[in-house]
Parts: sequence; structure tokens; C-alpha cells
Amino acid sequence: MKIKVLITVKTYPNISPKYEEVVCTAGVREDGSWIRIYPIPFRKMDYDKRFKKYQWIELNLERRTEDFRPESYRPLNIGEISLLEKIDTANYWQKRREIILKNEYYSLDKLIKNAKDKKIKKSLAVFKPREIIDFIYEEVEREWDKDKVEELEAQTLLL
Repeated sequence: MKIKVLITVKTYPNISPKYEEVVCTAGVREDGSWIRIYPIPFRKMDYDKRFKKYQWIELNLERRTEDFRPESYRPLNIGEISLLEKIDTANYWQKRREIILKNEYYSLDKLIKNAKDKKIKKSLAVFKPREIIDFIYEEVEREWDKDKVEELEAQTLLL
């Protein structure tokens, strides 16, 4: 099924034993509902098919039935992706906010309840807290695991 998505998230490339190097991508549909698209072999895609953040794309997707999260889809043919309009930051991100903030959560309790609800299973959302009390981050290793890189290189040689 062809789905139009405004891309808002692209993860750092990761090595996958099943899919080689991939990124997980997420965005919103026109109705404001969130969608996760995986796997995307982003750096293997033709340059003219590589999308930007806050760009509308359209592609054929199917639900990832092995993933319990209802927002998860897989591309059927990444080569058939259509790149559409880029949404700019004019007027304090007005257009972006109109699309992204359609289904905003203000209550963490409600968000957690919807995540645990077997009928909803919410796993992607915009959460706007009333107050930020603290922010903690931890640096992670910047280099890929050596064993995973060697495995990926071995797979590439087999092709």
C-alpha cells in the first residue's frame, strides 16, 4: 500500500546481521499518526532517492507483522520511493508544527497507559512535558563493534 510520510527521524546507521547496514526511520502521516519504517539501507540508496528530514516521501509499505508495535512497517521496494515537498522552518516552524503536533501528549500517565493498552500499543508519540526537571545523557562508543564490521565485510565479499 502506498503511504505518504513526512520524515522526522533518521537514526544513526547500524549494522544488522539480517539486513547489513540500515537506519530506522520514523515520521508522520497526513493525519498526524506516527509510522516507523525499517529497514532502510540509506547509504546504499541512489543519491536521487535519499530523503531529508522534514521531507514528504511516498512509498509502498507493508505492516511488519513480526513487530508488536502497530506503527512498524517495511518498505516493499525502496527504489520506488517518491521524494516530495520539503517542509521549511519559516514562521517558527509553523507548517512542521501543524503536522507533527496533531496528536500531542501532555500527560505521561496517558501515554504510558496507551503504550500498555493491548488494543493501542502506542510506541511513537510527541510528548510535551509541563516542566523539564533534569536532563542526563551518556556518551556511547562512536565506533562500531569490530566483530560486527568484520561480519558485514564477510557478507559483502560473498555477494
